[in-house]
Amino acid sequence: MRSILLWVSENDWCRETLPSFGFVKKAVRRFMPGEELVDALREAQQLLTQHRIPSLVTFLGENVADANEARAVADHYVEAVEAIKEKGIDAEISLKPTHLGLDLGAEVAFENISRVTRAAAEAGSWVWVDMEYSRYVDPTLDLYRAIRANHENFGICLQAYLHRTPADVESLIPLGPGIRLVKGAYAEPPDVALPDKKDVDQAFYDLSVRMLQPDALEAGLRLGVATHDGALVRRIASWADRAGVAKDGYEVQMLYGIATDLQRTLAREGRGIRVLISYGKHWFPWYVRRLAERPANVGFVLKSMLPG
Repeated sequence: MRSILLWVSENDWCRETLPSFGFVKKAVRRFMPGEELVDALREAQQLLTQHRIPSLVTFLGENVADANEARAVADHYVEAVEAIKEKGIDAEISLKPTHLGLDLGAEVAFENISRVTRAAAEAGSWVWVDMEYSRYVDPTLDLYRAIRANHENFGICLQAYLHRTPADVESLIPLGPGIRLVKGAYAEPPDVALPDKKDVDQAFYDLSVRMLQPDALEAGLRLGVATHDGALVRRIASWADRAGVAKDGYEVQMLYGIATDLQRTLAREGRGIRVLISYGKHWFPWYVRRLAERPANVGFVLKSMLPG
């Protein structure tokens, strides 16, 4: 099922055709409040007001092939930072490097992402750069280090299923970075990424524990544990509690519309929690990859499409 979903997310015909069907649009509504920034900020405000849960917002898109379009995406994110500040919402920015021009060259992405990060710094907020296919890991890490040298309010996503990630974590710890750890949602060969779920889960746990060690926390590492796997969240929390890590000494980062009961429970317990709210017209590949992360969600989606 996971392989099929990943194939669908990468297939040009599926990307161009399936989003036009009403039943597909209906299925995504549960996980994305709308296609505009105003929709995302409305939900961010409600999460904060009703449940004391802060947010991340991301404008969906990737692999921009035009410099003017990449610059326009950066303009949009700067406007989003200003809107968030004006509304007084605790919401940070998450973006994809290829959406801001990485395919056009590191210099293009550096200029655009630096501008967004500078605006966020002036607003007292953060920007997180996402990680895409394994071929982008080195360019994204180089980009991260270059921007992080001037902006401490800058985090990066790492993927637990990649064989290289433990070494990448060790190389980043001295920087006192922000790291969002995800399991990984792209189709990668077994020599690049762990193929078995149980091995990915163990790698995720081991990496989380490593980044909550005293030397990492003392260096200033900010950890975002990005998973909807409730058992894994509780396993990490149990270790952190025993180790004396404060309940808000790291964040569990989850997607809007998924595991909402767990999100609210963690907030009531005083644990760090932050919800990623996505918006934009280019939602299809993102949406299908989210299903591929946990194919059991397909049944839930099918039920949500039924009348009543």
